[in-house]
Amino acid sequence: MSEIYPAPDPDNEIEGESEEIDLVTAVNRTLHQEMEREASVRMIGYDIGPIGGVFRATQGLLEEYGEERVIDTPLTENGILGTAVGMAMAGERVVPEIQFMGFSYPAFGQFMYTMVKMYDRTAGDIELPMTLRMAYGGGVKALEYHQESTETYYAHTPGVRVVCPSTPYQAKGLLAASIRDDDPVVFLEPKRIYRGGSQEVPTEEYTLPLDEARLVREGEDVTVLTWGAMVRHAVAASEAVDADVEIVDMRSLAPLDVETVLESVKKTGRCVVLHEARRSLGLGAELSALVNEYALDRLKAPVKRATGYDVHFPGHDIEDDYLPDAERAQYAIEAVMNYEF
Repeated sequence: MSEIYPAPDPDNEIEGESEEIDLVTAVNRTLHQEMEREASVRMIGYDIGPIGGVFRATQGLLEEYGEERVIDTPLTENGILGTAVGMAMAGERVVPEIQFMGFSYPAFGQFMYTMVKMYDRTAGDIELPMTLRMAYGGGVKALEYHQESTETYYAHTPGVRVVCPSTPYQAKGLLAASIRDDDPVVFLEPKRIYRGGSQEVPTEEYTLPLDEARLVREGEDVTVLTWGAMVRHAVAASEAVDADVEIVDMRSLAPLDVETVLESVKKTGRCVVLHEARRSLGLGAELSALVNEYALDRLKAPVKRATGYDVHFPGHDIEDDYLPDAERAQYAIEAVMNYEF
């Protein structure tokens, strides 16, 4: 297993054949398997056809399944999402792709008015089995609008699941479960670790729960709540501090796995939230409020957040100064352990 994934998946019990692949390959393998498994699965998005997507996540799909099932569109995010909603209403199991999370904002009206409300506004008569895939987060020295971590916009909205894998194994199981779900799912792909390491993943299809957090590492002194590309930094920090650190990979950002969060924090008595999104009103604020509301009497120190800053994502020359890393995670853990804020 690559060093980028130093902690194996506790639920990764591989039986049968497997292959060592990176995260973007796991996404590609899953899309192939789900399209082969179910004829109603269709892809739609910009550049997903002949070039196989800007990150090659859809490579080979057009050649295998044809342009009626792999629909390469003009550059129109609003049109992509609106068309995908119509396809889902007509009975297709559709997987639209938005190249970068920052490009999804022109389609936010379709997201708010149709995608997340259709089931509710029709009293359950119309289901929308659709999975909106988006590459998100920083770490690749790209331009503005290519580095956004605004998962809060989507997690704040009722009527949609928001899922974020942190390893290739998680990516394959969670994406398959998302595509098979009858409700809309926003599937966030942390591009920082698309090709940042590999892991043994079963070749056969499998699914993982869409509403459960993952216990990456058990500990007794402090809980770190994190997800996506930040999980590896939490693991690295846990190995550098003089504390027994428990790490919870949230992976389901909506709905939150409240039970796992509270059980962990009540056991350890301390909590750090690590995410790359901006600090104010980031998901860490909700997690901090959750802990304070239901576990305040068990805390030995205030909740500490290690996050991005309250500025627009900076240019590539200072990107590393903006993004949280193992060093900042370690500082946060030591702060709660020593009660120094």
